[in-house]
Amino acid sequence: MKKTPLLIFASVLCLGLTTSCISNKKMIYLQGATQSFALPQDIEDHFELRVQPDDQLAISVASKNVELIIPFNNNTLIGGGNNSQTGTNTVNVSSGVSYFQVNKEGNIEFPIFGTLHVGGLTTCQISSMIQKRMVDEGYINDAVVNTKIMSFKVTVMGDVKTPGTQTYQGERLTILEALGKAGDLTNSAYRDNVLVIREENGKRTAYEVNLLDNQAVFNSPVYYLQQNDVIYVQPNKSQRVKGSTSYTWLSVGSTVVGMVVSIVSLIVALKK
Repeated sequence: MKKTPLLIFASVLCLGLTTSCISNKKMIYLQGATQSFALPQDIEDHFELRVQPDDQLAISVASKNVELIIPFNNNTLIGGGNNSQTGTNTVNVSSGVSYFQVNKEGNIEFPIFGTLHVGGLTTCQISSMIQKRMVDEGYINDAVVNTKIMSFKVTVMGDVKTPGTQTYQGERLTILEALGKAGDLTNSAYRDNVLVIREENGKRTAYEVNLLDNQAVFNSPVYYLQQNDVIYVQPNKSQRVKGSTSYTWLSVGSTVVGMVVSIVSLIVALKK
């Protein structure tokens, strides 16, 4: 009987240490990355976005001659004089920016050229296509075209600190960056099965990403996110039932049991 409190303490200590080790292992991101990337490796950059229906595009056309740009501008003419230095000469370059909504067929209505199919193309491909037509058809021989997706947004839901829809500039966004912007996962979130839902080419696909495994993260087809991706972080079981009657009674029961064990241990110790 005299050894009972000591045995109880030892058992609780062992259980606590075991639980701590297990929990810690399930909390560390990108495990094994130090070994996997001990030597520098080439990065395959597959982050360039492809235009989808309902995207908003900003297309700018630049030329030394402002009058040549006007027919291709459907919104705002910028400048009348962005100066660039070439040696000792100053060259005046004017540019016009037009905004377009991609329809469900993947088309836009571009001034002069009419209907252009841009769905599935990258912004670089769209710029090259328009610029080539302007030069080949004799409209603007020195045309410089730039295309930008204005509506790059993703939604992060579930067990993160700040869920919501996020809008980004540029085209490169990783799942790690999006989760970081959402404040990271909470302590109660599952990290080994983060769900990413993607709509592409008229199809909806779901992917699972194990954030604990570095290879699973970096080799995932959703490591680089695309516009309108949805990320869902699943809460663990205790978090899912939090607030329910069962959870409340379970919490109360656990507290009572803990108190009883403490009292019994104290009584046994005093009887020594």
